[in-house]
Amino acid sequence: MPLPDKELQRSEHGKLIGRVAVVTGAAGGIGCATALALAQAGARVVVSDMQLEAGEAAAALIRTAGGQAVFVACDVSEPAQVARLIEQTVEEYGALQILVNNAGISGGSSLAHEMDIELWDRVMAVNVRGPFLCVKAAMPHLLASGHQAAIINIASTYGLIGALRAPAYCASKGALVNLTRQLAVDYGPQGIRVNAVCPGYIDTDMGGSVAKLPAEQATAARARREANAALQPLGRQAQADEVARVVAFLASDDSSFMTGSIVTVDGGCTATVNHGPRA
Repeated sequence: MPLPDKELQRSEHGKLIGRVAVVTGAAGGIGCATALALAQAGARVVVSDMQLEAGEAAAALIRTAGGQAVFVACDVSEPAQVARLIEQTVEEYGALQILVNNAGISGGSSLAHEMDIELWDRVMAVNVRGPFLCVKAAMPHLLASGHQAAIINIASTYGLIGALRAPAYCASKGALVNLTRQLAVDYGPQGIRVNAVCPGYIDTDMGGSVAKLPAEQATAARARREANAALQPLGRQAQADEVARVVAFLASDDSSFMTGSIVTVDGGCTATVNHGPRA
């Protein structure tokens, strides 16, 4: 993603100054863009991911631009690693007000009866168990922050509709959507807001799955995504920062009466049916 001009431009007059955010899966794509957007709004950010070099680079990107960020490696499916992530956050910055559960994997492309059971379990471990573990570890600190606390879960339009050959991903993101609603019910009385963002076709390669394909298959996969995105009302894929700005809004007091909301950032794809290519 592009660097801001030399110094970090403080968005909306630093609406998140004084707040601390953890963003999982922040080594690239939506996670990296979100970490940068939160820093632009004044937050101190903990960038977390399993990709060590890319994670360190994302944190360095924020610091180079004038923001505050550190990198902490973490596999969100592992309770001990998640607990250490939250401990290191509080040790570094003294508090935690914002949790962005972005880490996720796709699970590849297959029919349900052909899918490897271990892969199904891994998708559920990262996409559902991971956010639960992060919420469990972070909640005492979020409760201490009161009405400044916000959780934003990065789900997917695939958690709202069915999609071809994506049984584990659809199931996991559907679970995350309803976990969002449930958490909002339990923790709203304590002032903690919990919302989800459901991106559609975004111009990223989640987990580097396309990059791992042979060149011809990778080109075909990208072409399919672009063709599908072209059928949406806005007719294109989004850039990661277009999702990140929505996440930053949900983290800020501008969304103070929003909780349990499932916000689509999808170019209109869930607003209509696929009518085929435009004339």
